[in-house]
This record gives sequence, C-alpha cells and structure tokens, in this order.
Amino acid sequence: MTKSKILSKNAKIVIFLLFFVFLFETILFPVPVLASETSQKALSNDNSSIPGRLPENLPAKARKVSYHTLTAYNSEAAQCDNTPCVTANGFNVCEHGKEDTIAANFLKFGTRVRIPELFGDRVFIVRDRMNQRYTDRIDIWMVEKQDARKFGVKVAKVEVL
Repeated sequence: MTKSKILSKNAKIVIFLLFFVFLFETILFPVPVLASETSQKALSNDNSSIPGRLPENLPAKARKVSYHTLTAYNSEAAQCDNTPCVTANGFNVCEHGKEDTIAANFLKFGTRVRIPELFGDRVFIVRDRMNQRYTDRIDIWMVEKQDARKFGVKVAKVEVL
C-alpha cells in the first residue's frame, strides 16, 4: 500500500467522524434547545419569582419511625480511641465541624435520620459506631464536651429517612 492511500483512508475516517459528530450535535441531540425548553418549564412550574432559582427541596419522608435512647459524645480520647476526630467510617468530624454525625450500631453507615422532638428538621448521618453492647442506642456527636454532658440521656422518636 502506498503512503497516499493510507492518508486518504485516514482522512475519510476523520471526515466521517466529524460528520457524525455534527449530525449528532445538531440534529439528533439539540442540547441548547432542550435546555432552554426545560428551564422554561421548570420556571413555569416553580412558584418563586426569582428566575433561574431551583425550587426548595421538600422534606424527606420517613421510611421508619421508632423510639430510641439518645446520648451525646464528643471527640475526646477518653470517649473514643487514639484518633478521636475520625469516625468508624473514616470521616473527620473535627474538620467538618458540623453537629450532624451520629453513632448507631443498628443502622448502616450513611443512613440519614431526623429527631424532630429534639432537633426539628435537622438531618443527622450515621458515620460512627458505639460499643457493641449498645444495640439500640444512638449517640450524637457534639463539638463541646459541656453540650454533650448537658444533653444527658433522653428517649425520643427517631425517623429514618
């Protein structure tokens, strides 16, 4: 095969691919047209008067509701192991700094829960474990030791989302 035949074959492949991309982008998948139509529909369905603003999320519906004993803890070596800021699933609560982490042995990591009687609509995420003897207890992580002590022991309704 001569060099000119190879180049012409490669050129044909490139031209075909460019034609296919052009066809796909303009005729088969007109992104700008679909995007503008979708945004107009979203704006017309949204009750907010601010254009381009996403609608507020509706509160998550509880999949399971039950009552549990609740306690609180903080990142202190005496209450945890030698890495008090790192939870059982490897999450660093000290760097995160938000009080949205709980420890529960009966729920999977990543499970989202709400405790409406005590915290309203705030959502907590299971990121830690407790001593294995606590099979039905939830431990809420708090930044300050005084807050954890003040919380004490409570029984409240827990909603698994």
